[in-house]
Amino acid sequence: MKISIIIPVYNEAGVIEHLLEYLFVNAEPAHLIEIIVVDGKSEDSTAVLAKKAGARVIACDKRNRSAQMNRGAEHARGDILYFLHADSHPPPGFTSDIVNAVQSGKSSGSFRLDFDYNHWFLKMNCWFTRFDFSAFRYGDQSLFVTKTCFNAAGRFNEDFELMEDHDIAGRVRKKCSDHVIIKKTITTSARRYLKNGIFRLQFIYYLIFLLYSLGFSQKQLMGLYRRRIK
Repeated sequence: MKISIIIPVYNEAGVIEHLLEYLFVNAEPAHLIEIIVVDGKSEDSTAVLAKKAGARVIACDKRNRSAQMNRGAEHARGDILYFLHADSHPPPGFTSDIVNAVQSGKSSGSFRLDFDYNHWFLKMNCWFTRFDFSAFRYGDQSLFVTKTCFNAAGRFNEDFELMEDHDIAGRVRKKCSDHVIIKKTITTSARRYLKNGIFRLQFIYYLIFLLYSLGFSQKQLMGLYRRRIK
């Protein structure tokens, strides 16, 4: 089985080369067919650097992660789609973990979460990502899903600018076999927490999740996000 890694980006020139180098080193060549970087009109050299580092670069006319990931999926040649954020690094051997999970009958899955910054509150939040509950689901955990399941679930909803990962994960669970959380950690950047304040940002994230669960619109959620988060 072959994996297509899909990375939506916007102005990630500072991290994209390092991430791609890491992925090529830590992926099994027998499992990886391509890395697709979907650029949402970056104003820096992200696209140029990604192409130079060996990725397929696809331009997206929308700066919207849902639309970017759908564009990547449309061009993907792999049997398995692996959606990854530009500031997240999956564990060594991740492609073997993903293929093994799919071959065991799982149609989708993710990894447990860790941050690149040592703080007790972040560590506590990460501990809960071993449980398969929506309240403990973070987009930074990444998502792998078979192409068949992804299409059956209806792809990402491009009207969503926030909570798109929760939305697709819920539909994937309904359409396909069990979701699995692999017992290894993906490491993501804590840069947004450090910029906004760890407790403050997590409170805002909890509030957004609560309002999303109560049925608040994307416009209302984005209004809160833009007012409160740097």
